[in-house]
Amino acid sequence: MSTAQAFCPDWASSPGETIADILRERRIKVETFADLIGQSVEQVQRLLSGESPITLGVARQLQQTLGASVEFWMARDFRYRQIADPEEATNAWVQELPIRDMVKFGWIEKAPNGPEQLTACLKFFNVPSVAAWHRVYGTLERMYLFKKSASFESRQAAVAAWLRQGEIQAEGIECSPWEARGFENRLERLRLLTRESRPEIFWPELQKTCADVGIAATIVPTPNGCPASGATRFLTDKKALLLLSFRYLVEDQFWFSFFHEAGHLLLHSHKETFIEGIETSDTRAENEANEFAANVLIPPQHRMELLNLNQRRFELARFARRMGISTGIVVGQLQHYKRIPNAHFNTLKRRYHWS
Repeated sequence: MSTAQAFCPDWASSPGETIADILRERRIKVETFADLIGQSVEQVQRLLSGESPITLGVARQLQQTLGASVEFWMARDFRYRQIADPEEATNAWVQELPIRDMVKFGWIEKAPNGPEQLTACLKFFNVPSVAAWHRVYGTLERMYLFKKSASFESRQAAVAAWLRQGEIQAEGIECSPWEARGFENRLERLRLLTRESRPEIFWPELQKTCADVGIAATIVPTPNGCPASGATRFLTDKKALLLLSFRYLVEDQFWFSFFHEAGHLLLHSHKETFIEGIETSDTRAENEANEFAANVLIPPQHRMELLNLNQRRFELARFARRMGISTGIVVGQLQHYKRIPNAHFNTLKRRYHWS
């Protein structure tokens, strides 16, 4: 069980009370705690009383000394202040959004700070209030709350904006009803697309093949604060979203991400949202999706042959031709299994250019 799960906090109380409870339980003196997080005793007292908000810097120190993720502490403080001072909490929510990139990408129109900007953001998310936003994106909040680490500079609001834009784009994609068996039967056709080097050729075919079985496949650039490379969720019982980003433009990473997300759609709960690039406690589902992607790209019966390949360009290319995939994917898999160093044969990988 993660530390965050053990806290079971009362959102109406200040996060300082949660911190004080942990200090009492662990018998840590206030003076010692102040030294651990690089704050004065007076600053810690203000934090414990709820007078001082938890900043990003303080949240990082709390993660290192008490456990739970940075996002847990930020969300803990935000929820408390939303109750104590709704206006302050609303302003904090807007500030957490990647407004600059949302305008740059054309997701929202540029608006002056204040009510107009808040209205534009709520309209984008199709919610009437910040409180409603938290209800809609509760699953994402829990994912962040129980995140195992903060290895990326990741913000929940930025990930939510990326997901929402994916939903908006998916609304414009007409799909047949979801058909798991049909999707499985089309995986080989999709796998053969890896040999095509031009996205303008393979992407429309990939989108159409997915749409025929109830999947709206789309690509959305990630705003600042969103480390995701892919995501899946069911928008309805009959329509799924398979969302990719521009984070990985090298072919082996792109196609592995695609088939990883395909694995989530076929293997896992339709009630969950899966996001690749954000570490969560559900390592089982991620490992299963990784294995699924690896097996689609290079079937298991050829795994030993792959691992024992003669490491010459000609042999790699010949194996790729027999498998019906690109040579770059073979290189990527050999690097993954540590059969060749990550710096070797990268010139055999194609880098995509999207218009």
